[in-house]
Amino acid sequence: MKKFLNSIDTVLTESLDGFVAAHSDILALGDEHKFVRRKILKPGKVALISGGGSGHEPLHGGLVGHGMLDAACPGQVFTSPTPDQMMAAAEDVNTGAGCLFIVKNYEGDVMNFDMAAEMSEGVMQVVTNDDVAVEDSLYTTGRRGVAGTLVVEKIVGAAAEQGMGLKELKTLGSRVNAATRSMGVALTSCTVPAAGKPTFDIGDREMEFGVGIHGEPGRRRERLKSADEIAEEICSTIVTDLGDAARGPGLLFVNGFGGTPLMELYLMYNSARQIFEKHGVSIARSLVGSYVTSLDMAGCSITLSRLDDELVGYWDAPVHTAALRWGM
Repeated sequence: MKKFLNSIDTVLTESLDGFVAAHSDILALGDEHKFVRRKILKPGKVALISGGGSGHEPLHGGLVGHGMLDAACPGQVFTSPTPDQMMAAAEDVNTGAGCLFIVKNYEGDVMNFDMAAEMSEGVMQVVTNDDVAVEDSLYTTGRRGVAGTLVVEKIVGAAAEQGMGLKELKTLGSRVNAATRSMGVALTSCTVPAAGKPTFDIGDREMEFGVGIHGEPGRRRERLKSADEIAEEICSTIVTDLGDAARGPGLLFVNGFGGTPLMELYLMYNSARQIFEKHGVSIARSLVGSYVTSLDMAGCSITLSRLDDELVGYWDAPVHTAALRWGM
């Protein structure tokens, strides 16, 4: 294993120190590295808090800022943050309008965020489960929450910035999640620093179809196919799952897993766009890049989120975070 490390035990705290220092104009670090928060809070606004295991950067810390999250709680690599982290974040960023937790559907995340919500006042939750690859996995009961979580955080974040109340934000988040589907494919494994070796073995001419963002097994292991063939199966599965609701305007998000060049991600976007359009989807908005990663894994996911005029407005609304910035 070759990685830039000083110590396995300090990799997360040192990374957080560097991250917040690099974006000190918009971010601050919570006590004991429990959370990353917006440097300047907006009084009377519902606070949005998310989090999860590290290794998926820039999710979630990179999405803290104007128009998105107010705080993010980082766990150790691929390990859920603890309830006391969420409670500390909620206490620090709640300016009186309550908090909305946005939680990916992984058993550890859901359990710990549930515990924090029960011990806090004025907290509601949205659970994301956009992955259509498998119904249950090593980490979940039901579908996994993956790259579509970013879409929920952006749209709900814009609505919160504009003054929407807590109950309405929860409803909006659930609505966006229900309109969002994702699936990924891995070409290589990832290497967790503490393990020091790849999470799984995969041949040079193989791919893991439907892989999870922690390297969980997907639908099947098979020979490597062309980009068009991969995109065809992913997009067809998404369209079939959405049914008639797939037709019309949508957001196409092609997400890299950390080890895939942008050149290849744009190639996949081109394939996916053409396939979706054949199925009656009009691509109204797009996002391409590595935003919901799996450390150094080569691979990508494709996300389609159905849009209407209201949701387009929220997507286009100004955002200023470490990872997403427009309209400011």
